[in-house]
Amino acid sequence: MKPPEINKMNSKHIAYHAIAVGVLALLSACVSFDGIQSQSQLKSIANEGNAGIFAQQQGLWPASDWGVVIGGHELQALIDAGLSNNPSLQAASARINAARAVNAAVSANALPSVNASLDSTYQRFTEHGLIPKPLAGTYESNNQLALNASYELDFWGKHSAEMRTAVSQEKVAEAEKQSARLLLSSAIARSWLQLARQYQQLALSEQQLAVREKIDQLTLQRLKAGLETKSEIQQSLLQISSIKNDIISWKEAIALTRNQLAALLGAGPERGQQIPTPRLQTNMAIAAPANLPLELISRRPDIVAARWRVEAGQSEIDLAKNQFYPNINIVGFAGLSSLGLDNFVKSGSSIVGVGPTIRLPIFEGGRLRAQLKNKVAGYDVAVATYNQSLTDALHEVADQLQTLQTSEAQAKQQIIAEQAARTALQLAQQRQKAGTANMLPVLAAETALLAQQKLSLDIAIRHTDSQINLIKALGGGYDSKAESIASANAASNNFSAPNKPEAAQ
Repeated sequence: MKPPEINKMNSKHIAYHAIAVGVLALLSACVSFDGIQSQSQLKSIANEGNAGIFAQQQGLWPASDWGVVIGGHELQALIDAGLSNNPSLQAASARINAARAVNAAVSANALPSVNASLDSTYQRFTEHGLIPKPLAGTYESNNQLALNASYELDFWGKHSAEMRTAVSQEKVAEAEKQSARLLLSSAIARSWLQLARQYQQLALSEQQLAVREKIDQLTLQRLKAGLETKSEIQQSLLQISSIKNDIISWKEAIALTRNQLAALLGAGPERGQQIPTPRLQTNMAIAAPANLPLELISRRPDIVAARWRVEAGQSEIDLAKNQFYPNINIVGFAGLSSLGLDNFVKSGSSIVGVGPTIRLPIFEGGRLRAQLKNKVAGYDVAVATYNQSLTDALHEVADQLQTLQTSEAQAKQQIIAEQAARTALQLAQQRQKAGTANMLPVLAAETALLAQQKLSLDIAIRHTDSQINLIKALGGGYDSKAESIASANAASNNFSAPNKPEAAQ
């Protein structure tokens, strides 16, 4: 049992600490953050923000296998290769690892800190200081071995604010990587699509050249027979030269696109030469969805990243406000201390202590308020960026839906035009076989059909390109049937073309 004197001293010690804490709490009113707050408002569509963040927390990013729908397994293999080898994605992964390291460091701040120290100094003690005789004026070693511990009492939520900031920054890095993946995969798909267009346009141009050369031969025969003039020959040569220039241009475009694909795959130009000639089914029926639920926007990684930046900004504001409050740490130590090594391990050399360390801002010359204003301004920037990203995303999706519907309407009309050209060719062939017409009308009709086939190809490519852009605008692949069901059950408004929805406040 402790003597009454010790209990009395401990009671006084505790009372002094309590009084000190109370005084410091009162003094904290000297530094205030009153009047510093954000006026920004987040735009929202249904529950898009929470849905997007929850989806990312659960790892529910849209699947990246949508390339199969566009170009089969051949295109999907290119996309997978690009996602595994691209240096920009490797850099994004490194940023995620760095953010996770920061997260781990911040997490450690909430735990007690314990460390050991050993100090031993051989010195001469002054004869005119605190050290009395017989040690004064002598040489001796000053030794201390201690186990030191400290723990910060988080009364104001400082550690939780630090953790929220670190987690948000990690999620931003993850969303940015997903955004880079989406941009890369869509770029590969669009380049592959253009390569398919260039090869098919090249093939049609070569067919046009073959037909034009036949016309040129017949024109020469008719010129020798006196049925044509030299001006017809010159006109034919002009058209042949134009077609040959087109062929040269298509071959150059193919080479450049292969180089571009190789760069997107993170490889040298030789990799581009190894890519098989794309075989795109231009007559595949890919219908544009009539409606898409607005919640799909929440999957876009750039929207999710912008939302996490808002979360990080709010946590940084909370952290800045914590600087206005007292900082209270409990520190303690236990160990051995002595003058001279001969007394170091004796029981009388033991030391032990524990107590609070309190720091309170009273006058900072406006520094803390300036820091808080800076964080509030950063939060306002994050909110404005998020709102703008949301508005842009809504317009981008609506634009792509409109383009898809327009290309579908154009494709229907082009089918009629191409069929008419095909029928005209068949009729010309019938007349030529019946002997009522020569070969020139047949070749002219074949030239017209090839021109219509080029137009049909461009419309089909534009439609597929818009589908890729829609996938990118929605943050990844989508199942048109599933999305239609989701759209029917959605409580909020839907995307629909041609009207472009505005983001609601």
